[in-house]
Amino acid sequence: MKKEIHPTNCSCCNHDDNTTNRRDFLKTAGTAGFGFAFGTLAAGSLAGCGTSPEKMASSEAVKNGKAQKFTILQTADIHGQLLEHDEFFWENGRAVYKRRGGMATLKTMLDTIRKENPGNTLLVDGGDCFQGSGVAALTEGRALVPLINHIGYDLMLPGNWEVVYGKENMMKDLGGYNAAKVCANMYHAGEGFNGQDMIFQPYWTKMVAGVKIGFIGLNDPLTPKRQSPAYSEGIHFGKPEENVARYVKILREYENCAMVFLVTHMGLTQQVDLGNQAFVEGVDYILGADTHERVRKPIETKYTKVTEPGAFGSFVGKLDIVVEDGKIKDHHYELMDVDPTRYKPDAGMAALVDKTFEPHNKELKTVIGVTKSTLVRYFVLETPMDNVITDAVMWKFKPDVALSNGFRFCPPLVASPEKPAEITNDFLWSMLPVNSQARTGKVSGQKIWNWLEKELENVFAKDPAKRFGGWVVRFAGMQINFTSQMPMGERINWIKIKGEPIDKTKEYSIVACEREGDPEDAICRMMGVNDPVDTGVNLHDAIREYLGQHSPIEPKIEGRVECTDQPADLLSQLEGYDYKFV
Repeated sequence: MKKEIHPTNCSCCNHDDNTTNRRDFLKTAGTAGFGFAFGTLAAGSLAGCGTSPEKMASSEAVKNGKAQKFTILQTADIHGQLLEHDEFFWENGRAVYKRRGGMATLKTMLDTIRKENPGNTLLVDGGDCFQGSGVAALTEGRALVPLINHIGYDLMLPGNWEVVYGKENMMKDLGGYNAAKVCANMYHAGEGFNGQDMIFQPYWTKMVAGVKIGFIGLNDPLTPKRQSPAYSEGIHFGKPEENVARYVKILREYENCAMVFLVTHMGLTQQVDLGNQAFVEGVDYILGADTHERVRKPIETKYTKVTEPGAFGSFVGKLDIVVEDGKIKDHHYELMDVDPTRYKPDAGMAALVDKTFEPHNKELKTVIGVTKSTLVRYFVLETPMDNVITDAVMWKFKPDVALSNGFRFCPPLVASPEKPAEITNDFLWSMLPVNSQARTGKVSGQKIWNWLEKELENVFAKDPAKRFGGWVVRFAGMQINFTSQMPMGERINWIKIKGEPIDKTKEYSIVACEREGDPEDAICRMMGVNDPVDTGVNLHDAIREYLGQHSPIEPKIEGRVECTDQPADLLSQLEGYDYKFV
């Protein structure tokens, strides 16, 4: 059972500090030893409420030097987005777009915050940094290394997309960072390795504000299934339950850490589930990433708290901790916008970004189409952006059904009939950062039905550990109706292909991108496809050709996906907690 020890200087709590601490100390010491008990006792003071930043700053203990404050800043899922961009917000039941992000603005913001508490501020990134844009793809992530080093990160975690350019490039790109790298569940595999040799160090410690704190890294163990299998060749992914408790004990008992953090790239539902597992007891916060969720109030789980700081460099998570006499006394967390109207872009970083783009400007700035409606990809069920992609595939290859994965990356491109927006090669790379060729095949209606049931399980599984972290698979030529809360194999109510009820005995033609490393008879995670053929046409060329002949386009949500128990504007997979995506 999670121990409840309240902040000793929190005005909303009334208790006897000595009685609480003594009782909890004796309880913990009897099970884990003195060192572990002391660490948990310090960290346990985070349970309950937090104090506002204004109150923390005006604390007499902080002012007179009796107490100190340290700050942890977190970004995640930058996905190679280097420039200021349109960002999606959900306000009063509708989409609102504001300008956010940009590495130059991020630099100014982070430096401003660090100056408020120099020497006691740490900057952490939660992964998926050097994939997701044109300049990232064309340089296999190398272009981002100088930018990340110029920002000055202290700690980096590889995300599930860090493997996209292969193991060697991942190690070289991450190795180029000046920051420490941690991941406790990525191992070398293959010739010369026994599968237990770690690629990165499992944890990292740091002295701040007079106390030692520790960080354990975890990447998504489902990475080889979520991405093309070839990307993870030579890498073995372990499960958190295999070693997290051991590293928590090491940090608490032997390293004498006052606080322990898990830095994870597993998706919000998996991270919340992780917080309810007994093997994470002793962890104060899970600093999460992967599903681009914007956690503005830490999510309380049985054993810890969970945060996630959005995506695309649009947000920064900020956690302030007050320390007095070596003990954790108070805390405050907030999610801050990277707002260019508040923070003037850093000139040095802006120049470095321009230099990064310079060799690729001609290609990336080339306009390939025009849209009269906003291209956005934040909805779980269906999005205008993915309807463009599948419409292009349908037009080019003329199958019965065109498929695309439920990708998360890519900021919006805001447009209207009165103010159309240009689609560039750079934006195409953001929509589809992996330029795979199209593969055709034939499958029965029954196989499509069974495959869709499995895909829906990846999104809505009762067991959060089985959720892939993506959204519902995208398609054209097909409509589906399902109930998300039904069990695996019983969710789909009906399927229509080209307006007609699916015939489970009929064979249908399908097209999707190949996934490198999959069997030749696999298309979009659908195995055993008949007559598979690699077309030799990549998706980027198909989309360029489509836009060239159909611009201006005006995609919208059309009801290709209907869910009986979820709204069409569903924005998060997490249910049952005090959390809303805004």
